[in-house]
Amino acid sequence: MRSLYARILLWCFGTLLFSLFAFFAISRPIQDRAAGRRGPFEGMHALELDQARQAYLDGGSPRLAAYLEQLRGYFGVEHFLLDAQGRDLVSGADRAEMLRAERDEMGGPPRPVNGRMIMATASLDGRFHLVVIAPPPLPLSNLLPYYLLVLAAVAILCWVLAAYIVSPLRSLAGAVDRFGRGDLSARVRFKRRDEIGNLAQSFNAMAERIETLLTAERRLLQDVSHELRSPLARLSFAAELTRTAPDRDAAVARMTKEIERLAKLVGALLEVTRAEGDAASRRSEDVRLDEVVAEIVQDCRLEAEVRGCRITFDGFSSAVVCGDPELLRRAVENVLRNAVRYAPAASAVEVNLEARGTSVDLAIRDYGPGVPDALLPKLFDPFFRVDDSRDSATGGVGLGLAIACRAVRLHHGELVAENAHPGLLVTMRLPAVSGHAIAGVNELASG
Repeated sequence: MRSLYARILLWCFGTLLFSLFAFFAISRPIQDRAAGRRGPFEGMHALELDQARQAYLDGGSPRLAAYLEQLRGYFGVEHFLLDAQGRDLVSGADRAEMLRAERDEMGGPPRPVNGRMIMATASLDGRFHLVVIAPPPLPLSNLLPYYLLVLAAVAILCWVLAAYIVSPLRSLAGAVDRFGRGDLSARVRFKRRDEIGNLAQSFNAMAERIETLLTAERRLLQDVSHELRSPLARLSFAAELTRTAPDRDAAVARMTKEIERLAKLVGALLEVTRAEGDAASRRSEDVRLDEVVAEIVQDCRLEAEVRGCRITFDGFSSAVVCGDPELLRRAVENVLRNAVRYAPAASAVEVNLEARGTSVDLAIRDYGPGVPDALLPKLFDPFFRVDDSRDSATGGVGLGLAIACRAVRLHHGELVAENAHPGLLVTMRLPAVSGHAIAGVNELASG
């Protein structure tokens, strides 16, 4: 039998049937012992016999009749005191058949006779016999409907237990099957805190990790196949020119330039893949974001001065987030360099860091041409360029903001871009580390 569900039910039903038979096997001797000579009523019958015999000897039949009537009032059963021949000492009637029925049992438990139980107790000298006639005890067969009712209730509870155990396992098996067939979004949605819940959480974590790795690999393959065609074609053309062009030095210089562009592109692609790769391989620590931003601002000032613009930075004395310092540094640097690249001469690139509840917001604004509103949702897509002002001629390959967006998402944050009229405002929102106060605004850098 391969079904766990059927095994659980079978074991439960087997246990119930065994319990039922054991109950009957134990109840029968207990009932017989209670009704037999060696049962708990043996001493009581001996006491009644002694008192009845004493009443007869002291007061004759009237005194005995009164005592037996008193017993019938207490116990609701009939009592008779007989002599050795079976004569009733109250009425004188012959009741020897009662003694014969009792002696036929050979000292065992009494059996019903004409619908009644006859129990007789003899005195030590054999002169007197106390006979008790009582209705038969309730047979076990009369209790069978109640036993079956309890059995049905327990069987329903067993079925519920089996379903409670097996149903989540079936859901987990279905999710594993869908994931194995290529549905990388397959997850187990129930929330349990037992061993099955731990198994489901482990599967979800594994599936999330595999989905991240496979998605990164697919994106890399798509991006490489899409973006390497043009550089390779130009490189092949430059290589051909080195053999046919009259100025071979110029051809070699052009080929070298194309190789540098190709190397830069491959490096950017690898960086994108690394940014969303294996989460377990990344460092996670408390990072002073204000210090990271201040350092990046200082590094980018020279580039800003070359382009004729400046950078201002308003930040907090303490801005702590949890994450990979290198990924966060790369995300901030890519956004800031993108703003510097398109900032007009004599303008400022504004960098502001502030707290908003449980998050830290880093806003970077330039005063350049901005981006058409219809294209804003695509701004963080790999290799996206705005045709008029942000094309490959400016020196980028369209991966800087994509790298920044993926790095921020890996830290459970968000990256939002909007037109500031003039210019573009990019806001990076990251969850702050609880327990670290972020207060005090300082002008850390100004152009």
